[in-house]
Amino acid sequence: EIQSLREQLDQHNHHYYVLDDPIISDAEYDTLFNKLSELEKQHPELISANSPTQRVGASPLKAFGSVVHQLPMLSLNNVFSSEQLTEFYQRTHKNLTESPIEWVCEPKLDGLAVSLTYNNGQLIQAATRGDGHQGEDITQNVRTIRSVPLQLSGSDYPDLLEVRGEVFISKSGFESLNNSLESNEKKFANPRNAAAGSLRQLDSQITAKRPLEIYFYGLGHYQPDHASLPKTHWDRLQKLKTWGLRINPEIQTAMDVDDLLAFYNQLLEKRPNLDYEIDGIVYKVNHLEQQETLGFVSRAPRWAIAHKFPAIEATTELLDVEFQVGRTGAITPVAKLAPVEVGGVIVRNATLHNQDEIERLDVRIGDTVIVYRAGDVIPKIVKPITAKRPKRTRKIQFPTQCPICESPLAQEEDQSAIRCTGGITCSAQMKESIKHFASRRAMDIEGLGDKLVEQLVDQKLIEHVADLFNLNIEDIAALERMGKKSATNLLEALETSKSTTLARFLYALGIREVGETTAQRLAEHFRSLPSLIAADEEALLAVPDIGPVACHNLITFFSAKRHLALIDQLQNSGVHWPTPEAPANTVKEGFFAGKRCVLTGTLSKMSRDQAKALIQKAGGKVSSSLSAQTDYLIAGDKAGSKLTKAKQLQVTVLSEEAFLAQIE
Repeated sequence: EIQSLREQLDQHNHHYYVLDDPIISDAEYDTLFNKLSELEKQHPELISANSPTQRVGASPLKAFGSVVHQLPMLSLNNVFSSEQLTEFYQRTHKNLTESPIEWVCEPKLDGLAVSLTYNNGQLIQAATRGDGHQGEDITQNVRTIRSVPLQLSGSDYPDLLEVRGEVFISKSGFESLNNSLESNEKKFANPRNAAAGSLRQLDSQITAKRPLEIYFYGLGHYQPDHASLPKTHWDRLQKLKTWGLRINPEIQTAMDVDDLLAFYNQLLEKRPNLDYEIDGIVYKVNHLEQQETLGFVSRAPRWAIAHKFPAIEATTELLDVEFQVGRTGAITPVAKLAPVEVGGVIVRNATLHNQDEIERLDVRIGDTVIVYRAGDVIPKIVKPITAKRPKRTRKIQFPTQCPICESPLAQEEDQSAIRCTGGITCSAQMKESIKHFASRRAMDIEGLGDKLVEQLVDQKLIEHVADLFNLNIEDIAALERMGKKSATNLLEALETSKSTTLARFLYALGIREVGETTAQRLAEHFRSLPSLIAADEEALLAVPDIGPVACHNLITFFSAKRHLALIDQLQNSGVHWPTPEAPANTVKEGFFAGKRCVLTGTLSKMSRDQAKALIQKAGGKVSSSLSAQTDYLIAGDKAGSKLTKAKQLQVTVLSEEAFLAQIE
């Protein structure tokens, strides 16, 4: 069993470290590794120097020159629970007679460990970790990373200095990288794969075009042995900063196991909002004398441990594919999976996006697949493991007819989405359009949730949104989990929703490419629905931010007699709105006039919708996406990746206080 586990782990190490093409998830690898470690503890006579537990990774590729590490770049042992961390903590205290022990807590980045050597402050060599004792010479590639100083700052560094860090690609950088690829180029599966492929390019000109970054986490070999160097890990990290070497801003010190667990839980909560991937926390004993006393086991230090987060990737079987119909008729393939735990949640479904994605992945029914989930993001299939593909797999056949109403499917030129042509005659589109119509940002019909909409359509009580205002209390009360009181509340909510705004009404109609901002622009510009309906292409394109696609969709929508009849029915039912105020963009002076703004984080004095309205009233424009054209990012509490991206793009960031001061 030990030999079999070693062979499996060697294969996985080769795929992960050498080929940059893992065939199992991190969680499955950890399970195999821990099983081998436990068996070797029980049978120490069978431990071999060639065992994966005695070394790190795999041998380097021959395409690069080799670099021998003066000090081995060893890996860390892992813990996966608070109980295991407590055991490690108590064991560390037992091995050290002096007390207390101070700790340094560091985010564990999901990137690639590298070693950089400086001679008299100048970068002379960079290497991968390789097998821990010998790595690959990647000096030319590392030189292209802008966060790597080619010359150290200051003058108090050792003559020969080796520093160690983690190379990675941020989430925003990864998104930009994939978006920049041509349609026929294979997209990267995740930021780590992108970083690995970029760092190990034989052509450094390709690497220079990739958004690689680095955080440094410690010192390696150095000469001469400077007595002036700090005696704690924390102080050495601060020294790295003075030399111009970037360290992670989240790093903190801690004094006991409760502090360690508090930092773990803090970063676990913060993880989705960070602009880089982390898969756990590294705890290190701070004082170097204590590190020396604790020493090493064969492949890892006794003075440090990695506390892994719940896996966000897992491996499972693709059982089948179902095709769902959205509000606009878009057909979305949904993978039905053998249930698997990913990040503490049981996942049974994952999105496959569209036909192009299925073809790009070459995924088939019956495949073993890697599933990825982060935060509240819908799980997705990263890739199939073709090495495990059985003969019984079936190719996924995209339907030619709508799976709900059997109308023909059609694909517009230059669009990846395939749509049902049934329109409102398709019950699936009808359900989704009613859900959208009732949503909070549209007509805001309180109490009309997705399940109730499903019942109303299935019981044939409504066929389109106008029928909502003809419902009676008896029909509603007879539905599952409803009663007279619930029915009364729903009818009152329907009556309240009749008083709305033109912008909300336009958004509620569900016209393709007409989101909230576009609906607001149209309402402010035309100020009446008849004027908008009568507008031709020239008039529509005169509206700020209205492009040819939205223009085409608006003309198509208002040219359909069934849509005009639906609008008449809604207005005859009592849906009304006041004449919109003059367009906000007539404000030509002031701090926000003509400026593009993005909101992120939680505001304490108002909702983001209220802040958005204030910006628009002051002549500004509000967008959901950040770019180099953005003028201001208004950042509330717990601002995440957008704040990081704004700093990278040099976009001016306003706190809530600064924003309110300008508004006032």
